[in-house]
Amino acid sequence: MSPFTGSAAPTPAWRHLRVDRADGVATVTLARPEKLNALTFGAYADLRDLLAELSREKSVRALVLAGEGRGFCSGGDVDEIIGATLSLDTAGLLDFNRMTGQVVRALRECPFPVIAAVHGVAAGAGAVLALAADFRVADPGARFVFLFTRVGLSGGDMGAAYLLPRVVGLGHATRLLMLGDPVRAPEAERIGLVSEVAEEGRADETAHALAHRLADGPALAHAQTKALLTAELDMPLSAAIELDATTQALLMTGGDYAEFHASFAERRPPQWNRR
Repeated sequence: MSPFTGSAAPTPAWRHLRVDRADGVATVTLARPEKLNALTFGAYADLRDLLAELSREKSVRALVLAGEGRGFCSGGDVDEIIGATLSLDTAGLLDFNRMTGQVVRALRECPFPVIAAVHGVAAGAGAVLALAADFRVADPGARFVFLFTRVGLSGGDMGAAYLLPRVVGLGHATRLLMLGDPVRAPEAERIGLVSEVAEEGRADETAHALAHRLADGPALAHAQTKALLTAELDMPLSAAIELDATTQALLMTGGDYAEFHASFAERRPPQWNRR
């Protein structure tokens, strides 16, 4: 536990999510299967606040984001979000849209890798949650749908117009965000949207195997790699090289770097600090 956890105690239970922990891996499950895990105002708020808490704790070294039931996440609930937002004024709408964006920022900025385990549909906001993860492990029948233009809104929702071109390229991103057509797992893997296609029905299992592999590795090295990948997206090369140099100099003073050298000399697996 970090000594800088903030003034509030950790939340003992989450209303809109199921959270499990084991061996440094947190599993966050969207648990509204009767609605294909459609997101509500409360679900967004829970995700935002949970990620902030986990980032402060330092006990989580990898996170799996999954969905219960027949699909990963069908996006924003038509009645509880789309219907409700029709009655909000501009200030309320801005607050809501900022909150959804804060969830994506939290996924990108949390100091541990996030693996999305996708089966069934990942649509609308659900597709962006998966996009914001560091890895996407998909069932062969999974499909991604960026639905925003099909409900009369910009395809650039929740940072999608920033993230998607950087993952699949501008051409594919334009097609996916403009047309809102489904992209099934084989094509998603071909264009780089999916990190790995699992065997049928084993997306969660495969995602957890990857999460435990990451959790068993050098946590600080993973955290800094994620931070650099995000920070350097908009940097000139000279600034990126300088940031790399200062980061490596810092990590070279750490115990994991010395542990690797010792383990190599002693011909044994390294015992990472895991913090």
